[in-house]
Amino acid sequence: MDYNENETLTDSLDYPENYRVDSAENREEDPPKKQGGAVRFLAGLIVGLVVGICGCAVVVIIALLIMYSSDTFRLNYKATEKLKLIETMVRDHYLHEDEITQEMLEDGMYKGMMESLGDPYSVYMNSQDFKSMMDTTRGSFGGVGMNLTQDEDTKQIKVYKVLPGTPAEKAGIEDEDILLKVDGEDVSGQDLDSVVLKVRGKEGSTVNLEFKRGDKEVSFDVVRDIIDIETVEWRMEDEDNKIGYIYITEFDEVTYDQFMKALYDLQDQGMKSLILDLRDNPGGNVDTVCDIADELLPEGKIVYVVDKDGHTKNYNSDPEQAYTGPMVVLVDQYSASASEILTGALKDYDLATIVGKKTFGKGIVQSIYPLGDGSALKITVEDYYSPNGHNIHGVGIEPDVDVDLDVDKYKKDKTDTQLEAAKKELTPGKG
Repeated sequence: MDYNENETLTDSLDYPENYRVDSAENREEDPPKKQGGAVRFLAGLIVGLVVGICGCAVVVIIALLIMYSSDTFRLNYKATEKLKLIETMVRDHYLHEDEITQEMLEDGMYKGMMESLGDPYSVYMNSQDFKSMMDTTRGSFGGVGMNLTQDEDTKQIKVYKVLPGTPAEKAGIEDEDILLKVDGEDVSGQDLDSVVLKVRGKEGSTVNLEFKRGDKEVSFDVVRDIIDIETVEWRMEDEDNKIGYIYITEFDEVTYDQFMKALYDLQDQGMKSLILDLRDNPGGNVDTVCDIADELLPEGKIVYVVDKDGHTKNYNSDPEQAYTGPMVVLVDQYSASASEILTGALKDYDLATIVGKKTFGKGIVQSIYPLGDGSALKITVEDYYSPNGHNIHGVGIEPDVDVDLDVDKYKKDKTDTQLEAAKKELTPGKG
């Protein structure tokens, strides 16, 4: 389980009224199955109640029941009484009732309601979750600039990458350091997400981090700074044939500018063809991916979305293109959502050869609806379609050249069999 630490929670955010995102969180290999509405909704409420048990929220429950008593979600008096009974029984009998807070109960109820939809992409986010998600989407965070990973068995938290030029590097933190304490609090065995929140903070504030390094322990006082996530990496992959390579990790607000910097730099180096690597890219912001697609596509449709009422919205490109040369797009089973928007458009316009494995298959869009108290709902609101009308949800995009990544070769000498296949497609006389 990997997590980027370089994110921040600020005291206040200017929450947009309706912030559109497109992501591939909670990946599932099969599309979720739909269930009965009222039954699922009630089940979700009960699950939420049990998950966040506390003896002080009957009024909240009743208010929610009234708010959602409609033809779609009809919860009758019997259901209300059953929820009150569950709350009372748990308060009277649950062994660890004294460890549960009202906030935990309420969060559990709200999450349960969204889980009852049977859609892993429609979720409730409390204020911390929402701030973290918004910061991640913006791509610029307050933190120390290190990526953390947690061993699934030992729960040990380790630094797997210190970002160059960041406070973490300047302080002397190193890759493979094992995180022990944050501001004196022992974080050994804690959930990675909660530890990340402890490390984050306001720009200019100081956090004390204690690590185990080999046989000794080291401590650093690190002043947090604004960290810009680098979502784009690039290089001239083949100097002889001038094959450029751009890897996009995800589509955040900062990604377009980073992509254009990479593209112009490669063009200045004399790039004749391009490999666009979208492997392991879970998606991101729809507007961002469309901005990038606009630089690669001729005038026409990039993608279009359709909501539950059949209303259609088109995202279009203009005639100007920043790049018009030969291209290969590298994808795999984890290329999802916004990655598939870009891949599908390039495939429909026959502007790129798709190499790798079939993509994830997420052809739906979510919108964010702030609830006024710092929390928000992320709700699936639209299907999306490629320019030629393909919806890939639960299906994915088949590559033109199907190639497995030979993991053993990669571990042995870093040979990337999929990348080699992409280069072959762009090498004169070898395609």
